[in-house]
Amino acid sequence: MASFRPDSEETSDDGVVAEINITPLTDVFLVLLVIFMVTTSVVANQSKNIELPGAAVSDTTPEGVTVEVTPDGIITVNTTVVTTETLFEALEGALETSRDKVVILRGDRAVMLGEAVNILDIAQQAGAKGIALATKPPTEG
Repeated sequence: MASFRPDSEETSDDGVVAEINITPLTDVFLVLLVIFMVTTSVVANQSKNIELPGAAVSDTTPEGVTVEVTPDGIITVNTTVVTTETLFEALEGALETSRDKVVILRGDRAVMLGEAVNILDIAQQAGAKGIALATKPPTEG
C-alpha cells in the first residue's frame, strides 16, 4: 500500500499568518467602557444641587415619576426640564409609562411650600395615585 506524500511545493510555508490579534482591540474597548462609565456618573450627578430636608427614612422607597425643584425654580420631570405651563403634559406622559402611579417630589429646602403644593396638585390632576416626598436621613447630633 502506497502512502500519500504531498509534493514539496504544496507544503512550503511562505510565512504568511492569517490570524487577527484581537487583544489590543479588546483593551481599547475596555478602556472606552471605563471612561464612559465614569463620565456618565459624573454628568448625571453634576446638576443635582438639591438640599433635601431631613426626616426619618422608612424601609421602603416608592418608585415612580420623579419631580425635582431646584432653589432657582427649575422643574424637571424624570430628568427632563419643564416649565410650569408644560408640567401637566409632562407628568401625564410620564405617569402613563410608569408602572407605579406615584409622583416623588424632590424639592430643595429653599422651595416655598406653595410651589410644592401647586406641583403636587398638578400631579394629582395628571393621574397620580400617590405622592411621596423625598428626604434625607437626619444628621446625628
